[in-house]
Amino acid sequence: MNVLGINAVFHDPAAALVRDGQITAAAEEERFTRRKHGKAAVPFSAWELPEQAARWCLDQGGLEPGDLDAVAYSYDPALAPDTGADLMSQEWEGLRTLFVRRAPNFLATALPGLDPTRVRFVPHHVAHAASAYLAAAPDGDSSVLTLDGRGERHSHLAGHVTEGKLDTLATSALPHSLGLRYEDLTAHLGFRRSSDEYKVMALASYGVPRWLDALRHRIALNSDGTIVAPPIDWSQWALPRRPGEAWGQRHADLAASMQARLEEMLLELGRWLHARTDDDLLVLAGGVALNCVANSRLAEEGPFPRVWVQPAAGDAGTALGAALHLAAEAGDRIEPMRTAALGRGFTDAEVSDALEEAGIAKSAPNDLAGDVADILADDGLVAWFQGRAEYGPRALGHRSLLANPMDAANLERLNAVKGREQFRPVAPMITIERAAEVFEGPLPSPYMLFTHRVRPEWRERIPAAMHVDGTARIQTVDAGDEPLLHRLLCEFEQRTGVPAVINTSLNTAGRPIVDDPRDAFECLGSAPVDALAIGPYLVRRPVARDGR
Repeated sequence: MNVLGINAVFHDPAAALVRDGQITAAAEEERFTRRKHGKAAVPFSAWELPEQAARWCLDQGGLEPGDLDAVAYSYDPALAPDTGADLMSQEWEGLRTLFVRRAPNFLATALPGLDPTRVRFVPHHVAHAASAYLAAAPDGDSSVLTLDGRGERHSHLAGHVTEGKLDTLATSALPHSLGLRYEDLTAHLGFRRSSDEYKVMALASYGVPRWLDALRHRIALNSDGTIVAPPIDWSQWALPRRPGEAWGQRHADLAASMQARLEEMLLELGRWLHARTDDDLLVLAGGVALNCVANSRLAEEGPFPRVWVQPAAGDAGTALGAALHLAAEAGDRIEPMRTAALGRGFTDAEVSDALEEAGIAKSAPNDLAGDVADILADDGLVAWFQGRAEYGPRALGHRSLLANPMDAANLERLNAVKGREQFRPVAPMITIERAAEVFEGPLPSPYMLFTHRVRPEWRERIPAAMHVDGTARIQTVDAGDEPLLHRLLCEFEQRTGVPAVINTSLNTAGRPIVDDPRDAFECLGSAPVDALAIGPYLVRRPVARDGR
């Protein structure tokens, strides 16, 4: 069965293709349009579809739109609030629902040859859940927890999966939502909602949770597994910060308070769910599951021996989840998701042609990993463009910016290159064999979705990789999955004695992660990067006459 998944209703539009139970391709629209998050997260943008991502997925699968057996859209308008005849009621909700109901015709226009009757609506949180349990353990038992801002009428789903079948145990009705409260605080602190929540998580490390008790009275878990989290007036504790203004201690303390309550709530939800399922495996999805600090507490202090998080846990992942849901429902045997490298890739010949077309001088070294390790050991910055692009918000060694973790100044340097706030950390990648020696926390961690404590004896050796609270959001690298990347780390260790390098996403401020070679060339030309390793080629930045 050929199933195309589509996410378009809220934000981060994306497409995914599942063929006969195998994940063939998945990509976010932002990587093609170069518009961060693909579109604005407003109700009247629901008509905007991931057209380029969908066409690429079909091309990757060798399909035409007419070859599709189904198109899975990750929102069911039949479950949305009834707004009656007034399209402008409930703050545009009616207009959003109208656009979604018209999605089959919109898709048929965008993908000529598609039969609009093959478009099926999958409830939003069912799609989130499927993106986790069908990707992680399609034939096994698991507990599933999805938490985000909102779906049709709910903000959360807790369920039990038996032999690939989901039994929903609890949902939380809007306006109660952990995700929306975190989004509200994001906006209150002067950041962009549905986009910059990770900045609040980073800022929390600079504060103390002085209003945690007050939030415990406002945000709670009922005995039936439903969440109490109504709108909160954040101004009672800290005045709103305008974008671009300096943050103050009260802002950091407010971020710390909400972060702490979120972590507590995930632990409470995990314990409630485990008491009803007694499963070994918990799978997570939804935007809240991108909070790696909370994930780590759940993994280390919660009752589940194993915790797996969908790498594209945000709304982009619902495109994959919706497609997997319909494929499984049709009886296809689902293959587990073994990598997040599901986006565009380029052959060596295509990379060479792109370099020649751009007039960029290149070399094809016999030992690319060794040459890049030399540059990093000499404190150079390297843009690393290899294989297929990552699906989800994390750069995982396919579209990455690499640096030496041994120089504390490299944190400030990288944040300046990327135009980021200086309070934000960068993340290290490390060989799986050495990870436990340097870091303490959930292992393995191939998707950078948990935080780890840097062991005391390593803190002075990798200061650029460590956040202000002594933690790091690590990626472990297995030679069987990433042979070239693993070799680079081994070569760097031979030169420095350190088995880790800094890995942050290859992009500059306000831009999506680079996706094709031209994006990489643009980044190389606009940022002070010393070299670009793209496919088998190494491009070095020319040295100016004054030596800079």
